[in-house]
Amino acid sequence: MRITAVRVFEVTGELAFPDRFWEERLIRPMDIYPEHKAEGPTKLEEIEEGTYAMRSQFCEIETDEGVTGLAGPITSEQAFIIQHQLAPLLINHDPLATERVWDRLYRAMVHGRKGTPMMALSAVDCALWDIKGKWADAPVYRLLGGPVRDTIPAYASALGYSLEPELVDERAHEMVAQGYHAMKWFFRHGPTDGPEGIRQNLTLVHTLREAVGPEVDLMFDCWMSWDVPYTIDMARRLTPYEPRWIEEPVLPDKIPQYAEIRRNVTVPIAGGEHEYTRWGLKALMDAGAVDVLQPDIYWAGGISELQKICALASAYDLPVIPHGHSVPATVQLIAAHPETTCPLLEYLVKWNVIHQFFLKDPIIPMEGQVTLPTAPGMGMELDEMRIQERREISF
Repeated sequence: MRITAVRVFEVTGELAFPDRFWEERLIRPMDIYPEHKAEGPTKLEEIEEGTYAMRSQFCEIETDEGVTGLAGPITSEQAFIIQHQLAPLLINHDPLATERVWDRLYRAMVHGRKGTPMMALSAVDCALWDIKGKWADAPVYRLLGGPVRDTIPAYASALGYSLEPELVDERAHEMVAQGYHAMKWFFRHGPTDGPEGIRQNLTLVHTLREAVGPEVDLMFDCWMSWDVPYTIDMARRLTPYEPRWIEEPVLPDKIPQYAEIRRNVTVPIAGGEHEYTRWGLKALMDAGAVDVLQPDIYWAGGISELQKICALASAYDLPVIPHGHSVPATVQLIAAHPETTCPLLEYLVKWNVIHQFFLKDPIIPMEGQVTLPTAPGMGMELDEMRIQERREISF
């Protein structure tokens, strides 16, 4: 089998959603600047009241045996790199030789070891695993050595929901009623917001613990926007509420600061969402920086690289709970690893409305659990009924 074409394309459709989609945003590193702190949540393009425009870009790899692989959604920046830097290195090569392909692409893009180039390589790798699964007529997790279980517990990730206490209480009760035993919420305030910001962060945590009781795990994301003194202070204030973890308290390159925080608090620390490859994640492990590793399959190097990261993590007795960019890819990976290595699936509730909108068989937790898909490949078949227009992207 040989790769004959690498394409990137965009599909469009319409989402019916009766309310405001993005209600609130999380704190961001740029919020130290007043003009950025004042910015509101991202807005979807509204066609008319209750209807939003959906646009997603995908990478498709074709072979001379008629087997194709699909990955996405991806960004326009990734699409450009795939088309101009990666496609020439893929044509006429064996798509099943994923280790060889990954290593060639990595060596060719030595200046792209992190960031958008690695995200582009990750998407290509996932598309190749889609080909491999379809060629073998098996879901990808079987090719990875699984399954090790029939279902995977998911936690609800509440990015984009309002932080008004009444609505937080209502949504938390809804998530528990849906069967979730864990949920993650996103702080909106940090060091530059003073005592009032601390109060509002604590109000969020208090409201959630009161709503869900002691048996539901609560996690909180700082999205790289705190600093060491603030995190240590907040962790001590949060300790009575028993959070399962505090996530990404500082910028990803501040690995010694991660370790300093971890040494000085009892609340577990999670990180690695914005780290790349086995070498980046190993630096966190060697520093004793985190209790939970969160690489993203579509960012950190694809299925091929996450396999290596999971193997490394198991040697350090650290759990890998991948960032939830792509639920189909994450399910394939987690299904091939024991619960001690990959205990949970992150399900970004609102993002999965967008990221799985064009999929024929989106993965949606039921009673807080995901049942393993059985279709060959990665589970990325598009639903033509949702697609109004498809166009090839050329730069």
